[in-house]
Amino acid sequence: MSQRNSQAAKSAARERIRLQQEAERKREKRKRAMIVGVSIVAVLAVAGGVGYAVMQSNQPSKWEEAADAKVVAPANSSGADGTKVTIGESAAKNTVHLYEDPRCPGCAAMEQSIGDAIDKGMKDGDYKLTFTIGTFLDNNLSGEGSKNALSALGAALNVSPEAFLEYKTALYSAKYHPSESTDKFAKDEYLIKVANTVDALKNNKKFQSAVEKGTFDPWALKMSDSFQSAEGVESTPTIKINDKVVETPKTDDAWKAALKKAGVTK
Repeated sequence: MSQRNSQAAKSAARERIRLQQEAERKREKRKRAMIVGVSIVAVLAVAGGVGYAVMQSNQPSKWEEAADAKVVAPANSSGADGTKVTIGESAAKNTVHLYEDPRCPGCAAMEQSIGDAIDKGMKDGDYKLTFTIGTFLDNNLSGEGSKNALSALGAALNVSPEAFLEYKTALYSAKYHPSESTDKFAKDEYLIKVANTVDALKNNKKFQSAVEKGTFDPWALKMSDSFQSAEGVESTPTIKINDKVVETPKTDDAWKAALKKAGVTK
């Protein structure tokens, strides 16, 4: 009895061990399968991420897309692709042509010193103003602030010539013009912030939408191209009076003297 019970107990023990070992093998198999599955998912995720990154890197940039897009010329512009911007009395026999770059510190200094005097002469009918605006500092310094600000100026011109002039003055002001190495103009929200200091542009939804959507980005690139092809313009700011380059005056009196020398009289 005792012997038979002992044999049965041993058999039962062996069966329990077998079942435990079988269960352990199944657990290990499931564990390995899980590890392999997770590894495959991880590999696929990495591959997918790399693939997505490669795909994204091959996507054209905003400005590459703009270069191929249809040009929308702002209202109050003329010429091929709207790259001629002239403000003032069309019958005025004299023309003052300004060549600038939005990020240019020298342009900001000129605007802050004689900008009001230049605008006043135009308003008084002494001459009409013509503008050609470049974006070469984006290439020299890296960034896109000049292009973005020029596009925003196109949106302002689309509102009115006065809005264009006042917005340009605000962008070049001591308060809002950043150092040329700081690409603040690349941010739409900053351009809109500055625009809100101009009555015609303050909370102007149409203007803001044009800035945010880049409506005038293709126009900005065409305007920049016209700057690059301008004759006798080596730097910014450059001022031409009746197609002749003059040394940039630093005071109102110097500006009056430059006009007189060029034969611009009332």
